[in-house]
Amino acid sequence: MPFALGAGSNRELQGVHPRLVDVVRRAIVLTPVDFTVLDGLRTKDEQKKLVASGASQTMNSMHLAQKDGFSHAVDLVPFINGKPRWEWPPIYKIAAAVASALAQHNADDMARPPLKLRWGGCWRNIDEILRTPEAMQKAVAEYTAARLKAGKKAFQDGPHYEIVGGV
Repeated sequence: MPFALGAGSNRELQGVHPRLVDVVRRAIVLTPVDFTVLDGLRTKDEQKKLVASGASQTMNSMHLAQKDGFSHAVDLVPFINGKPRWEWPPIYKIAAAVASALAQHNADDMARPPLKLRWGGCWRNIDEILRTPEAMQKAVAEYTAARLKAGKKAFQDGPHYEIVGGV
């Protein structure tokens, strides 16, 4: 039986761009693991606190209202044993479901340019990665290795998805 978004997730989707909401609603049905929408639209004060704590890297977050008035980002966290858990194996499965949901969304909405999503696990467009948990894990490992080789920090935000470019 497919999963469904709960009341808290639906509240978090208020103020998120409708095309991204459509992808999330499709992904919850496709995923083999339950997830919650932990964050959608944020206020500037919320973002400032997250940057100060190190949980976010920028005040230019796509979670803030963009020019069209909508948040262009969501955080989808695995929901395990009744609570949100940041665990990589289910995060990879959710990412694969989001990639499949995005492909379905774009196939059903051919009147508009394709929606592009960047995944915070490896900061690549998710449609550039094969739609399997193993491919998602490999993309994160490659990103991490490349950043460390360049002497930079790897900021892996596996639950994060954001719109790239126009909608």
